[in-house]
Amino acid sequence: MTERDGGGASLLVTDVTVGDRAGRAVLVEGGRIAWLGDAVDAPVAARLVAGEGALLTPAFVDAHVHATATGLATTGLDLHSSVSLGDAVAALRTHAGATPEGVLLGTGWDETGWPEGRGLTRHDVDAVVGDRPAYLARVDVHSATVSTALLERVPGIAALPGFDAGGQLRLDAHHAARRAAYGAVDAVQRGAAQRATRAAAAALGIGSLHEMAGPEVSGSDDLAGLLAIAAAEPGPRVLGYWGELADRGGLDVVRDLGLAGAGGDLFCDGALGSHTAALSRPYSDRPETAGQLRFDTASLVEHVRACTRAGVQAGFHVIGDAAVEQVLTAVGTVVEELGLAAVRACRHRLEHVEMVGAAAVDRLAGWGMVASVQPAFDAAWGGDAGMYAERLGVDRALDTNPFADLVDAGVPLALGSDAPVTPMDPWGGVHAAVDHRTPASGLRPYDAFDAATHGGWHAARAEHPQGPLAVGGPGDLALWATTETLSAVLAGRGRPACRLLLVDGAPVAGPAA
Repeated sequence: MTERDGGGASLLVTDVTVGDRAGRAVLVEGGRIAWLGDAVDAPVAARLVAGEGALLTPAFVDAHVHATATGLATTGLDLHSSVSLGDAVAALRTHAGATPEGVLLGTGWDETGWPEGRGLTRHDVDAVVGDRPAYLARVDVHSATVSTALLERVPGIAALPGFDAGGQLRLDAHHAARRAAYGAVDAVQRGAAQRATRAAAAALGIGSLHEMAGPEVSGSDDLAGLLAIAAAEPGPRVLGYWGELADRGGLDVVRDLGLAGAGGDLFCDGALGSHTAALSRPYSDRPETAGQLRFDTASLVEHVRACTRAGVQAGFHVIGDAAVEQVLTAVGTVVEELGLAAVRACRHRLEHVEMVGAAAVDRLAGWGMVASVQPAFDAAWGGDAGMYAERLGVDRALDTNPFADLVDAGVPLALGSDAPVTPMDPWGGVHAAVDHRTPASGLRPYDAFDAATHGGWHAARAEHPQGPLAVGGPGDLALWATTETLSAVLAGRGRPACRLLLVDGAPVAGPAA
């Protein structure tokens, strides 16, 4: 690929393959696509990028990320590859020795396949770290094992729901410990982590990130810092969401920071791996529990009502079917009060929405709601022999993440990673949505690609009616290191490298940046 800089605002990407057509060109001006056609008919532009036949697509949108935690995971302790309790402890010992100061942060351990048959306890951690604070998140990031020193930094934690004397924390106790752990990270570290996440996203062809912040995930200062970096420095755009109920000040944060919505990771339940997702029937491997709803329905009704009246998009973290049903009950109440048109205009969204039946799907479609989903969850834990089958039993596990049912009913999908829970990997997410572990639930290739690009714009209420690669659409484009057509890449399950990323028509990654 060659590039000639004319020093002006307009940019022409020429001799590219768009969709399944070679020899095309795209002109971007003022951050928008101004012209699209055959390269031989291309207008003159101030800046030229010669694509040499490479595939040009809309940039990806990762519709669910946690930028600071993702960046910190690259420099912290990664336990995803630990194959045993002993392996995880050994990795912690090595990391603690190489990081002699500050709080120890780790993520990714998963005890379901460990031969010891149990996860980390604080006694395992204390034996390695001594009196240092340590926070080691389970792979789903909805529970964690912490050291005694970190527990001592959170007064009253023993009285919170989800506390365990062995240091394996869930629910409110986990959220409190996570706040303490990440609160010990200074502004310089946070900024470096956020920049690392944006740089990694740009290298993957991701032009937009939906940051799912909230008081139980990251503070408003963390979010404000990320938005300031995104506004001042080249890289993927960041659309911020704040997961806090309106009656607790959530809408004030949305207004003050100019956010995209009030919700995202507003935790109505937890996760299947931690047995905290709220189910209508008990867990198969722990029949004494069905998880837990975190809010009463009246509070959710008030939140949806306040957001709808303000014209603000509400969002909810819901994984178990009981949590999905509770939120839809709340939305239905507001539909009756304020009318269908008012609710549809807000395009309220559900995050994860892994256990959703036919009746719930119909309501989502009828009320104009968005399903923000993570196909990598199914790839990692779905099917008839994965962690979901262990937690739910095979029948319920095979019914999780019914992407095809959602799309066929007219529910818009947006694909995300929930990084650092699973890595940012947009092509991998597309392929996982197609190659679903329950084949009937998989998407058609172009539907999956659309959900990973246009779906993110629709979820943020910012899409162009004709789609992201049309005249008037956003100048967020990715040029890939392949001359194959999009159909061939999707059929071949390829992951081509990103040669050039444009955001608002400006190069932010690749040789032209």
